[in-house]
Amino acid sequence: MSRTSDLMLTALAPAIWGSTYIVTTEALPQGYPLTLAMARALPAGLLLLALTRCLPPRDWLGRTLLLGALNFAVFWTLLFVTAHRLPGVVAATLGATQTLMVIALSRGLLGTPVRPLAVGAAMAGILGVALLVLGPKATLDPLGIAAGLGGAASMAVGTVLSRKWQPPVSALSFTAWQLTAGGVLLLPVALLFEPALPRLSAPAWAGLLWLGLIGAAFSYWLWFRGIARLDPGTASILGMMSPLTAVLLGWVVLGQALSGMQMTGAAIVLIAVWVGQAANRKRPETRKQAVSRRVRWIGGIEGKEAATPGRRIGAAADFPQPREEEELPETFRITAIR
Repeated sequence: MSRTSDLMLTALAPAIWGSTYIVTTEALPQGYPLTLAMARALPAGLLLLALTRCLPPRDWLGRTLLLGALNFAVFWTLLFVTAHRLPGVVAATLGATQTLMVIALSRGLLGTPVRPLAVGAAMAGILGVALLVLGPKATLDPLGIAAGLGGAASMAVGTVLSRKWQPPVSALSFTAWQLTAGGVLLLPVALLFEPALPRLSAPAWAGLLWLGLIGAAFSYWLWFRGIARLDPGTASILGMMSPLTAVLLGWVVLGQALSGMQMTGAAIVLIAVWVGQAANRKRPETRKQAVSRRVRWIGGIEGKEAATPGRRIGAAADFPQPREEEELPETFRITAIR
């Protein structure tokens, strides 16, 4: 599949997340954020586990729990704290800082180079989100700001680690592991700190089904699939499509007015997303780089040996030929199957 297709499919995930606000406020009961987050994650994770029939091995349990906490339990809990203490417009702006965090974390954990154009695109995107959602009634609460930045940091670390830790399973199985882990971690917290849900109406059940099947299972499968195929910085800047979708849904579904400043912000966000993915595009290898890499490979040890003078680089004799009876190691067979 082409990179453009991967970008479009990955961008669909945050676009779906943009519907969370309107579904939550219009269809679901208020005052049960942890219970609703658990009800969104755990059934979706168990459903995907039943479909994939793939459980995490013992040596992956710790990493699965950590990723489930970062991407779901901690992130969604802090997200609801932010929504409770800050206007949604301020929370969206704080969430947009995640892209800058991912760029910095990718440098430290993955060795990804920091590209100035990508940093500029991320900062422009934050400005665009601010113009898109901020208004004169925006108020600032220190605890809410801390929760908003903490939620962005949690998702940023989870995004980078989801790229660093790639198990030898499909993206659907990886999504099932994390959703289930996040739901299991949220379950005792919801039982301890929140009362039982009231009887749900038909719209509430429809909202839960949307948030669970589409807003969690399907969208996070797209997200983790994209993280595995794209640079984390590229994927994270696509997250700015979420507040853009939320504002557009408010305009189309709820009849909310769009000001000129908001339309300007929407344009800046779209431009920032395009520039950001272009800046993070992997540069094609030049001929000089390819020759240099081949010479180092032939030498056996980088910087220690070079190709024999007078010998044509890339000749068949330069490359070791496997014996007929030689069998690939187990790790290479698994990689080939993937």
